[in-house]
Amino acid sequence: MSSASKSTQHTPMMQQYLRIKAQHPDQLLFYRMGDFYELFYDDAKKAAALLDISLTARGKSAGEPIPMAGIPYHSAEGYIARIVKAGESVVICEQVGDPATSKGPVAREVVRIVTPGTLSDEALLDEHQDNLLMGIARYQDQFGLAMIDISSGRFSLFEVKGEDALLAELERLRPAELLYPDDAEVPEAVSKRPGAHARPPWEFEDDTARRLLCDQFKTRDLSGFGCDHLSLAICAAGCLLQYARDTQRSSLPHIRRIQVEQHDEAVILDASTRRNLELDVNLSGGRSNTLASVLDKCGTPMGSRLLRRWLHRPLRDRSTLEARQDAIRWLMRPDCSDNIAEQLKPIGDMERILSRVALRSARPRDLERLRNALATLPELQNSLKATDAARIKSLSQQIATFPTEADLLARAIIDAPPVVIRDGGVIAAGYDAELDELRGLSENAGEFLLQLEARERARTDISTLKVGYNRVHGYYIEVSKAQAVDMPAEYIRRQTLKNAERFITPELKEFEDKALSAKSKALAREKHLYDELLEQLAEQLAPLQESAAGLSELDVLCNLAERALALDYQRPQLVDERCLQIEGGRHPVVEAVLDTPFVANDLRLDEQRHMLVITGPNMGGKSTYMRQAALITLLAHIGSYVPAQSANIGIVDRIFTRMGSSDDLAGGRSTFMVEMTETANILHNASDRSLVLMDEVGRGTSTFDGLSLAWSCAEFLARETQAFTLFATHYFELTSLPERESGVVNVHLTAVEHNDHIVFMHEVQEGPASQSYGLQVAQLAGIPDKVIRNARDKLVILEQDSRSPSDNVPRNPEPDTAAVADAPLQGDMFVSQPSQVERQLKQLDLDDLTPRQALEQLYALRDMMS
Repeated sequence: MSSASKSTQHTPMMQQYLRIKAQHPDQLLFYRMGDFYELFYDDAKKAAALLDISLTARGKSAGEPIPMAGIPYHSAEGYIARIVKAGESVVICEQVGDPATSKGPVAREVVRIVTPGTLSDEALLDEHQDNLLMGIARYQDQFGLAMIDISSGRFSLFEVKGEDALLAELERLRPAELLYPDDAEVPEAVSKRPGAHARPPWEFEDDTARRLLCDQFKTRDLSGFGCDHLSLAICAAGCLLQYARDTQRSSLPHIRRIQVEQHDEAVILDASTRRNLELDVNLSGGRSNTLASVLDKCGTPMGSRLLRRWLHRPLRDRSTLEARQDAIRWLMRPDCSDNIAEQLKPIGDMERILSRVALRSARPRDLERLRNALATLPELQNSLKATDAARIKSLSQQIATFPTEADLLARAIIDAPPVVIRDGGVIAAGYDAELDELRGLSENAGEFLLQLEARERARTDISTLKVGYNRVHGYYIEVSKAQAVDMPAEYIRRQTLKNAERFITPELKEFEDKALSAKSKALAREKHLYDELLEQLAEQLAPLQESAAGLSELDVLCNLAERALALDYQRPQLVDERCLQIEGGRHPVVEAVLDTPFVANDLRLDEQRHMLVITGPNMGGKSTYMRQAALITLLAHIGSYVPAQSANIGIVDRIFTRMGSSDDLAGGRSTFMVEMTETANILHNASDRSLVLMDEVGRGTSTFDGLSLAWSCAEFLARETQAFTLFATHYFELTSLPERESGVVNVHLTAVEHNDHIVFMHEVQEGPASQSYGLQVAQLAGIPDKVIRNARDKLVILEQDSRSPSDNVPRNPEPDTAAVADAPLQGDMFVSQPSQVERQLKQLDLDDLTPRQALEQLYALRDMMS
């Protein structure tokens, strides 16, 4: 802002603007002027581009034109939403002085800063997603993480070791805004992330952080929260809390505690696994055809958000999971599920409404929804009384009823109130006598004036006398000039016209004083009553928040019960021993989008059978089979029923996936490098309690390099970690691994060929596949026939070369096993599939051919060869 270099050269108003702007150099300043928020200089240029609004100029200041852009204050919310979505922050500067009494510019001050991670307004938030502000502190290879959700009041922290673990948590939490010390070395995936800001290191100072947190929670220390030893996480939490207070200009009364997330409580999912399993975001970045899209039929937005948190953080505690299963079983009863689901629908987003009550930013329709929610709770409590499920009983005790607050809101707020309090008409009639009187004066003015006119006509015997009003002179009594000479003594002349005289009486003057100020007084009184209402509700904030948390969990459990009934999911048996036994397993998302019945498959993994080498054609269903195993396991670890006829599932510590192919151009990593990085993560971190899915390892490099890597990775998992592993491959050599390693079994996906066409059966059978069907799949994809024919011919040549004893191609480097060296020299499995001529010969019935027919067939075969 070069034109702002010498503020004394500017007008007093611009000097005021520049002083405020200097405190927020990197944020867009919305400077209130009358009915508009104005932006100046570079802010105006940026806002004009972001919002597609006109860039104008406001005269000159310091001799130079001032770039300016503005938006109406009453419609600012939509503009702010667009700016924040673009990753920018907005500083709201309001007029706090009285223009009528101000000398010089009206006093203004910043009342709020809107940043991507500190949103609370309903219009700015996605109701199905948490909106997190995250802080990161680092010491060597250790990271302290803290998260605040301003819109709900959740505050948590934990620590992780290593950059891979940090990136996994970023993928899980997907914060809208992220703060880190500017002197800390953080991965580029952190510093380049949208919404990431470097902050001064003193904001992460340990003593200051502890003092801030203790002040927030009104405690002497943090030992009661179990986080006293997590110094790095506490530093991050302290920075977050101060940042949130500064932006909200509030003490954040709805943030009442901090929770520690224990690393060993949850099943660990790395970033790659979350992406590949498409929990709530598909591989294209959308939300359709994800696990959440199939499961989420929750009645409340806060239930939807909790369900997604469960999906991203499955638990390992068997007692907790079985308690959820018991709750789902009880809710599946015909007299429970539909009834409770209907009672939950009016609850709405109680969690976020209470946060806005705490921040004193709740709108009239928030209070209407809260009133409807509180009115529902007694009936809901009655529905929960008959439960025999321990978790439902616990939630019933957590969900209180609030008769006093329900009655208060029922008396105070009208049905279908206006959007904002400034328009008035929110407080119900009969709630406050003073407000009713002020409204009466304003609303009944017309009736009073008619009555006054009738009385004065009778008193003066002037039938043409009339009572009127204009904005300049106010109320008046008007008579003709001829009649004006005989007016009563209390009539005071107010205005003389060409043919008439206008008067006012003490009675009319008194009414005028009341009527003209009644509307503004009524609005002021209503605003005062509304603020009092928020204060009264805030007094019960803690139990209201506890009830909202219980309601959101009840909503998730009720939703999972409905999904189990609608989709034919069954209760899995959770066991302590190592096993993964699934009968009739189905992929929940694929099943939901198919028009035809899904082909269910079994899966058995245990101590004697811990790795499956999966072969079969592309598009045969290998990936679906593998992913459904992971999704069924994950669903069992959130306490849900699963898409299977039956399932026995041992508790797992991690789920890994190495599937699909993608590169990381921004990070300078090729597709193969990404594949190897993900594979390395699995080999370093998998245990015998992990579930590992690996698809086509080694396909991104040369044949023999890839084969060697695939063999060695599979062997390491089978021999060293003994993790439950589904290993899909097209390398034929790997089908000999079960002969050398115990616990390894071959299975394959079936397909049949008919008239040069392939039909995928999607059935999993024991043993290796007999054919790859690569050319048939290529034909299905639309590859030209000429290319397919040439490919078949080349296939014959390659087959002959691979069988030739004089082959001079060096054999595969020894991967510490004779099986690979002794295998045929081929890069893909089943390279020796029959050619078109061979298949035609095989179909001929030679005994039924006449000599002429045999000769014709011979010519046809020759033509096919050419």
